[in-house]
Amino acid sequence: MTDRTIQLPRQSAEPALVDPFGRHVTYLRVSVTDRCDLRCVYCMSEDMEFLPKRELLTLEELDRVCSVFVGRGVRKLRITGGEPLVRRDVMQLFRSLSRHLETGALHELTLTTNGTLLERYAADLAACGVRRVNVSIDSLDPKRFREITRRGDLAQVMRGIDAAQRAGLKVKLNAVALKGVNEDEIVPMIEWAHRRSMDLTMIEVMPLGDIEPGRLDQFLPLSLVRERLASHFTLTDLPERTGGPARYMRVEETGGKIGFITPLTHNFCEGCNRVRLTCTGQLYLCLGQEDSADLRSPMRMSEGNERLEAAITEAISRKPRGHDFVIERAAPAVVRHMSVTGG
Repeated sequence: MTDRTIQLPRQSAEPALVDPFGRHVTYLRVSVTDRCDLRCVYCMSEDMEFLPKRELLTLEELDRVCSVFVGRGVRKLRITGGEPLVRRDVMQLFRSLSRHLETGALHELTLTTNGTLLERYAADLAACGVRRVNVSIDSLDPKRFREITRRGDLAQVMRGIDAAQRAGLKVKLNAVALKGVNEDEIVPMIEWAHRRSMDLTMIEVMPLGDIEPGRLDQFLPLSLVRERLASHFTLTDLPERTGGPARYMRVEETGGKIGFITPLTHNFCEGCNRVRLTCTGQLYLCLGQEDSADLRSPMRMSEGNERLEAAITEAISRKPRGHDFVIERAAPAVVRHMSVTGG
């Protein structure tokens, strides 16, 4: 992005974004790249073919479309990927979007990251008004971590977490539950995370995109995880919601929280308030559905935002009630990988 002053978006004359089921869309997850420096076994193939860079929205276009959503009532922006911090000059986007925090139009600007580049960027993120980050980490064993990610260095991620906490960022951990892989680590991970004042959210494997290992072989239902945890800890259900799909419990012995994201064993769609924008400008109305809207074309057809606004309005009018993930299907529920849609 250039250093020229970017005008604040006008307060849209269009109404707030409300889907056919009366849910207000106030949360936008924005993928800035499909690229990643890891190749996690549940997320993507080892030999991924990434999009040509010319197909990606520019940083200016990402800022523009995010600003239109903020003008329509979106109050939370989460920057995702792939791995968002591998996008060249991505901090320019954070700096530009931070103006909406300063005006109060945006309540939260955050990101999900694998942590490999956090050591470099944590202080800059904090300076842009980012107050918390989600770090994906599926094992505390260096060898196992490398096997899951196919190339990751656990020590590098740990340095990133250290840097984030030094910068004053609140860190929440995400871990995918993998049958026969990391299920023996869940209790130690909870204890480690809570000692460092980090909450941990467990996530079920989602059937997105073809990968080499079968997802049925990977799938560990969180209902079983919760049952096992109850033999180690005293768990108390919490009523709080963060605008995401997680349901939370307090671990009384540690005082920390554990979340469960259960798209397969317990549908989380009833309160869905979010949509996802890909790095190519496709707006996905549901993580588990193929239906999408092209926002790149109307944005590039004119300097004004009227066509973009209309495309967004039309898309939200067909947001589905929920997904239809079924892990037992031979084919994935949707053909795109998670890295394409954004985590």
